[in-house]
Amino acid sequence: MKALAYEKAHPLEEFALKLTDTDEPQMRESDLLIEVRAVGVNPGEASVRKLRSAPPGGRVILGWEFAGVVARTGSATQGFAVGDRVMGTGDVTRDGCWAERLAVDHGVVARIPDQLSFADAASLPIGGLTASEALFRDQDGLPTGVEKVLVVGGAGGVGSLATQLLKSKTSALVLSTASRPDSREWCTAMGADLVLDHTADVAGQLRNAGVDRIDLVLSTKGTAANIGWIADVLRPFGHVATTDLTGTTDIEPLIQKSVSLHVEMVFSRVIAGHDLHRQGQILADLAGHVRPIVTTHLHGLTVDSMREAHRLAESGRTIGKTVISV
Repeated sequence: MKALAYEKAHPLEEFALKLTDTDEPQMRESDLLIEVRAVGVNPGEASVRKLRSAPPGGRVILGWEFAGVVARTGSATQGFAVGDRVMGTGDVTRDGCWAERLAVDHGVVARIPDQLSFADAASLPIGGLTASEALFRDQDGLPTGVEKVLVVGGAGGVGSLATQLLKSKTSALVLSTASRPDSREWCTAMGADLVLDHTADVAGQLRNAGVDRIDLVLSTKGTAANIGWIADVLRPFGHVATTDLTGTTDIEPLIQKSVSLHVEMVFSRVIAGHDLHRQGQILADLAGHVRPIVTTHLHGLTVDSMREAHRLAESGRTIGKTVISV
């Protein structure tokens, strides 16, 4: 089969993904074999491309957000049949979906509702799962006492779907941050009750809006640099959920307020082999609560389309989701 693959980690300027012939995916008993029809492209995948090389003589196939059709079912799968339209996240420990076909555990897959195209469906899995797990953890709702939620980076894939989930599944006041007119408009379209500029005085903007405290901050971007003002706007015993906390971060400001810090990595269940079907359940529920977030739609699993998708992902200025129809 054909797949976009590379051997050595590299920067965007030396883009080295090539469309190559590769072996068919090796299926496990709990796997579905998927004919890939569309993929979502994320900043995290661009980061992996810059940092991760293949072992000697090997190659790397990235891509962990897809929509497609079931071509084969493993002997231990349940609830799926050949021909089903499905979406999912894939598995970071295996080959990704930037290929004609993908083998993936059926637990992280859900059927696509009839009203969604493959491209629309491919815009939902990573952002939707990340937002749901960051906000609700492994529960069905927000922590007790959370009535005001601030989403930092509200125009990105996670922020866009987090805002929609909060507005459709909770009664919380939802605030988002964005710094450009187009991203502010997008946050409002996603349902944010108030949009703040995270490059300015956030605490002051909240005071001017009559908001005296925030119960939960979902930070999707720049968390380490923003810890100071995030702590300022949170109430004591509030919550921070973050998707990008890496390296060494000074959390002293959070300690002073007895804040609960929650980190989210969407592949935790896959890596640990823990309750994978929970992600399939979340995905199945998503379509009833959110709308697709495709803003850039590219066509063809080609080097050119993927290079453009990576350029957008690394720009730091994307709104919604970039999707490639295969």
